[in-house]
This record gives sequence, structure tokens and C-alpha cells, in this order.
Amino acid sequence: MAKATPLKRQVQTQGSDEFTGLKLTEPATHAAGFTAVKVAMQHVFKEMGVVRSLKTLSHMNQVDGFDCPGCAWPDPEKRSKLGEYCENGAKALAEEATNSTVGPEFFAKHSVEEISKWTDYKIGKSGRLTHPMILKPDSIFYEPISWEDAYQTIAHHLQGLQHPDEAIFYTSGRSSNEAAFLYGLFARALGTNNLPDCSNMCHESSGVALSETLGIGKGSVKLEDFEKAEVVMVIGQNPGTNHPRMLSALEKCKSKGGKIISINPLSEAGLIRFDNPQEIKGMLAGGLGLTDVHLQVKINQDVALLKLIQKKLAALDAVNSSVFDHEFINIYTQGYDAIIKDLEAYDADELLKRSGVTEDAVNEAVEILSKSNKIIVCWAMGLTQHKNGVDNIKECVNLLLLKGSLGKPGAGTCPVRGHSNVQGDRTVGIMHYVSQAFNKAITETFKFSPPEHEGLDVVNAIQAMYQNTAKVFVGLGGNFVSAASDTEYTAKALQNCELTVQISTKLNRSHCVTGKTALILPTLGRSDKDMTQNKQRYFTVENSMGVVHQSKGFLEPISSQLKSEPEIVGGIANAYFKGEHVVPWLVLSENYELLREKMGEVIQGFEDVNNKSKGLGYYLPNNVRDLDFRKLPNQKAQFTVTQLPEHDLKPNEFLLMSIRSHDQFNTTIYGLNDRYRGVYNERRVLFMNETDMKALALQRLDVVNIKSNYKGVARNANKFLVIPYNIPQGNLAAYYPETNPLIPIDEYAVKSHTPISKSVRVTLERV
Repeated sequence: MAKATPLKRQVQTQGSDEFTGLKLTEPATHAAGFTAVKVAMQHVFKEMGVVRSLKTLSHMNQVDGFDCPGCAWPDPEKRSKLGEYCENGAKALAEEATNSTVGPEFFAKHSVEEISKWTDYKIGKSGRLTHPMILKPDSIFYEPISWEDAYQTIAHHLQGLQHPDEAIFYTSGRSSNEAAFLYGLFARALGTNNLPDCSNMCHESSGVALSETLGIGKGSVKLEDFEKAEVVMVIGQNPGTNHPRMLSALEKCKSKGGKIISINPLSEAGLIRFDNPQEIKGMLAGGLGLTDVHLQVKINQDVALLKLIQKKLAALDAVNSSVFDHEFINIYTQGYDAIIKDLEAYDADELLKRSGVTEDAVNEAVEILSKSNKIIVCWAMGLTQHKNGVDNIKECVNLLLLKGSLGKPGAGTCPVRGHSNVQGDRTVGIMHYVSQAFNKAITETFKFSPPEHEGLDVVNAIQAMYQNTAKVFVGLGGNFVSAASDTEYTAKALQNCELTVQISTKLNRSHCVTGKTALILPTLGRSDKDMTQNKQRYFTVENSMGVVHQSKGFLEPISSQLKSEPEIVGGIANAYFKGEHVVPWLVLSENYELLREKMGEVIQGFEDVNNKSKGLGYYLPNNVRDLDFRKLPNQKAQFTVTQLPEHDLKPNEFLLMSIRSHDQFNTTIYGLNDRYRGVYNERRVLFMNETDMKALALQRLDVVNIKSNYKGVARNANKFLVIPYNIPQGNLAAYYPETNPLIPIDEYAVKSHTPISKSVRVTLERV
């Protein structure tokens, strides 16, 4: 295939770095309440109008309604009549269902060079995509293209590849089970397992650790377990911003006499006090205090802290053998003696010093844990996005195994997933590794042989595009250039491609940072009606706790040109195979019920999904809930001896963690406020300990550049306002994607390849 000679486009990878007018207040001491309701309504009314907003919100997360396009937190069986959604869920709907549109007239007026200079916030606020568009190699303006011509363009590029592994098929967690399954099926029919997905950048460490220790890469708890738990540990997670509806589950735990232990470098408002906006009585009473013990651990010293807790518990168990569940340990686990020997080798004072936590706080947590065996451990990116991310999770599993806190009501693992169907995508086959059972089922059902060699995850896919060994990138949702690490490297990788394709609902930066030829294919959102032949279709999703249920849109699509994701995938596949393949691509892409029947033939737990997913849905099989560890060595759950992380910080070096603001979901920026942390109208801020500021002679609101240097490669993120904040010494925090340029492409978690977004070594330079 002859290569195109493109015009050299001058696009920016992050847009403007100008300050927008910072205003500061004291950090909040409680979350939700009347303010959350007010802010949520302001967002949806502005984007959708009052009447349209209220009608649509009443259908979100309701039985026979549509699933929230935000996070994956599960819905309770009994749904609130006031609305089963949170502030950020309402914002997510407002973003997706906005009345603003981006069509051919917009693209004729604004070049990709111009759009790329805008902030991510401004780009996202432009509106919903309405027509398929093409960016030709010699142009800086997108032009309209017909759907059929778009399909043929993709087919032409794929057919011209020397090998199927020169194609990359990325998946966002927004996609439905049906779309993701068909997408993965097409990639395998093409001949590649290059199926990187957003899990690679977030909970891949969880999946690896849980699979190796417990036999399944998912959590084991159900929503009702929170009411039965004696202790819930929330580690490396900020539910008040990232999963606000989780606060209701924590509230129920507290109301039943349970205790909450939070472990995080920042003291987040959502875990201090919760004003439930669904209960007027609670708001008038000033809400409920949630956290009983807060352990303000230093960045990435969770293993040291968890080892210290277990060491102290072991000492108590040596006196009173009822602290650990020895019957559970003897029957269901392997490696107990090695764990105890490992704990004995550590000095408690050294572990305490590493963690940065006070001994009184640790002892208080140990006292609570020693008397409990119904323990839930919840975690998110604060544990997974480190070089030792897998070990972080394994240490959580060690604690649960010692306490026998698995396979019983009120106990278990709870990795809190981000995007609403990221877990479902993996279940239905979005994975770069090879599953022999999955391949065999595909062969038996569809009569073709999937490839037997491992594909590329996100990091390896970026490196392949950078090295010109991958030439076509297709994104099923997402904002790849802003989500991935090492922004400049990732941008160059995408720009090396002959073709990039984005299947999207909204305009984002990845529509500007493109291959030589680029396509935008506009798709239906969660809230949109999906119609065919005057009949409404539905799709299915899987929440963070393994429940598969239906989702049916409510709104009339903003444009007649929009297609569903399965239809788009089917159109691409049909064009590539020229209508001649054993898989009836167009039929499956239009007939979701038939597609789900085929999914049931391939995927364990999806048998009869058309019926089982109705109403409240159903739980997928989970071996941990049944204490079935037959797939593991000696048919036992595995204790793991982990190592302490080593960062070898030089003088004046810090560990930086990237975080979300409260007006943000992943790379989608809803607004410029982070009211829980007291930051308004600005995103280019750096949270810093006051003692560290004094050591560098930095004053409040001084401007600094942040720099990282790994293996001799210098990386910069410029112009950040320093804010004194309650964060451990030696630690910094700032928002992403603004800090993604600092994260090296080749620094990631062992085994999972998850980027080290939460522990980047940096220095500061005063501007």
C-alpha cells in the first residue's frame, strides 16, 4: 500500500496552558447534600434544558431505563424515586445528551490546528458529533463522508496491511457488551489479538493480582454486603468524586454499626462526612461522619502500611489465636507460613516510618480489624497505578485471607471500576492475551480459527505505532491521546499511523491528534433511543460487581446520521470481508437478540442472556463467592510474599500522583471547579505540603514547571500554581491529563503494564 504524503499539521497535544482565574477556599468537610443537587441541576439544565433534563434523569439507572454513562457502581434493587444517580452521573448525562452539536459547518469553520489549541474543557463543550467526517492527508479541515465511503476507506487500509498485527483495536469502557463482543470478534477474524483497552491503564493490576491469588480478575462482593460488613477499608480511592453513589453504601454500613478505615495520601471530603441528598432528614441533621480511622499514608507506601497492620495482628494472634481465621486458612489457602515468616523479618518502626502514619492511628485500625472478620477492602487507581501495583493488590488479599474475609456475607474484594462497562468489555472478550477456552468457543460457534499469539496492550500498542510497526488505529470510544501516558510520545505514535478511526459521541482531543488520514464515526450514546425498523433495541452492560442488565435509551438521537456501535463495527467488517465471510456481520450488527444468543454460546454466564438480563439483571458466576479455588495451585487461594517499593528519591525530588478534579470523569472535563478541595476556575494547580514549600522557598500561588527524568529522557509539564495542602511531605498531587506528559511510556507496573500515574518522580522549577 502506497503511503500518503501528508501536510505537516501543527497540532497541540494539550491545548492552552494559560491560567483561567484561580479562586481558593478552604477544603470542604463534607460531600453531596443540597450543593450537589444544585450543581448537578445547573449542569444538566444548561446543556439539555429543564424539561428535557428532568424527563431523561428520571429514566437513568432505573429498571427498564438506561445505564448511567459515568461510573460502574451498581444500582440497588430498590431504586430511589428522587432519582438513582449522583452529581457526577448527572454531569455525565449532560455531557452526552447536550443540545450543542458539532457538524459539517463546525468543521468547515475550525481546523484541527485551531481546535487543538483549545483546552480539553472547551473541546468537550463543543457538542455532540452529528456526521461521519474524514480528515485527508493534505488537509487540516475535516470534510463530510458517507457511511459507506467511510467503511470502504477503513477496509482499504486494513486490506493493504502486510500483517493483521499492524492494526490496533482499542476499546473504551463506555461500549456495550454487544458492541465490544462484535468488535473483538472482528479483530480476531482479521487475524490479530491487538485489543488494548482502558483496563490496561487502570485496573489491569487488579485483574492480574486477583487472578493469581483468587482465580478471578474481578471483585467478590455484592452491593448488599456493605450493610453486613463489620469493616470497610477504602484504599487509594476518592469515592466522593469518582463514585459518589458508593457513599450511600458506606452510609448503610455505618448505620448497621460497621466501621470505615480510609487509607489515602489525601483526606477527601467524601470520606469525612456525607450528606445524603436522597434523605432530607440526613441533610438537615448535617450528614453522617463516615471514616472512623484515616491513615494518611505516603504515596505508594501502602504495602509497608498493610504489612505493619498484619504484623501487629499476627502479634495479637500469637497471644490469642482467634485473631486470624485459622480454620479458613487451613482449608482454603496456601502460603501462610511464608507470609508469617516474611512479616517477622520486618522492623515495625521502619514500616511505620515508611508509611508516614502515626502509630496511634495504626493501632486504632488494628484494634478494629482484630475483632472483625466481615471485612471488605475497596480500592481504585491509588493502588493500581504504580510499578508494584500488582503487589499492592496482593497485599490486600493477604489481609483478607488472614481474616477469612472471603466467601461470606459482608466480606470480600471490591476493586471499584471506573467507566460504566469496562468490566463487561473484558468479560465479553476485549483482551490482548489468548484464552484457549474462548478461542475454542469462537471456532465452534463461528467456524473460523482466532489467532493463537498474544496481542498488544496499551503500552505496547503505543510503542508499535511509534516504531511504525502498527499503521492503523481504531478507537471504539475514548480519548486515547489524553488518557494514555507520555502524551508527546503517544501523540507521535498516532501521527505515524496511516489511518486513525475514532468511534465517538463527543468531540475530543484525539480527533485533532491523528494519523495521516483520520475518520470520525459518530455513534449513539447511552441515553439515545436505538431504533431499527420502528422497533427499539436495548443492549447490556456489566457493573462493578458482576451484574449483567439491560440498558434502553430514552432520547431521540440528535442526528439522523448517528449509528449504533454494533452497526458501525458490522459495517466495517462487512466492507473488509466484501460481504463474504462465515460470520454474518450485518445481520448480527442489526439483530442484537441473535448477537446475544451467539455471545451465550461463547461466554460462560451469558447463556440465555436475553431473558436473564431483564429487570434487575443477574450475577455472573464468581468462584470466590463459592470459595472454589480449583483453578489455582493445589486448589487453594494464594498468599503472596510481596516486596516494599523503592523509589530512590534524590534531594529535591518528589513523588507526584495524578488525580481527578470534582468536575471531571476520566478525561472528560465537566467544569473548572474542584469544590471539595477548595479550588475554583482553574486546573493548572499543584498540591504541595507547606514544609516542602518552605524548603524550596516557594510561596502560595508561585508558578512552577514540573519535570521528570527517566533513563536520561526529560519530560515537562509547565505552568502550575502551587497550593499549600494537607498532603504528606515529599508528595505532590495534580490533575490529569495535564500531568500525563510526565509519565514515561516505559515505566509501568510489573506484569500488568499499567502506567505509574500515581508515583512519578519529579522536580520543580520556579518560573
